[in-house]
Amino acid sequence: MEARLNPFTSPLAGKVVKYLNSAEKAVADSSLPAATRELVKIRASQINGCGFCTDMHTKDAAHAGETQQRLNLVAAWRDATVFTDAERAALELAEQGTRIADGAGGVPDEVWANAAKHYDEEQLTALVAQVAIINSYNRLNVIAQVPAGSYQPGQFG
Repeated sequence: MEARLNPFTSPLAGKVVKYLNSAEKAVADSSLPAATRELVKIRASQINGCGFCTDMHTKDAAHAGETQQRLNLVAAWRDATVFTDAERAALELAEQGTRIADGAGGVPDEVWANAAKHYDEEQLTALVAQVAIINSYNRLNVIAQVPAGSYQPGQFG
């Protein structure tokens, strides 16, 4: 499979990705736990069918020490006992934010309230931004049909 566009050689794509990476760095510098950020990126990527991002973030999470069991259960997090209540709230917010067009009125108040029980304002801001950023990456990769499977942890610095 070949990508429709090569986001790694296109000068314009390089500029777009540079700014997305800057936003990603701001989230990474927040107090939102790294494991939570990766779980959110994995779940949104699964929902969006982004093989490239799913491959990348599961490998990055494993490289950072995430267990294979938890990675295997991200898609079924509601039925899994391996996630904390805070992680479950983040995964629910990520799902609702990713599927925003599927629900009238956007993210339900009870989903937001549950996340707010576990995260402070900075962390909630980081969580919302993380959902928005990964959805942007997913859409770029899915539309361009960027193939999955060859990513190596740390490949992009």
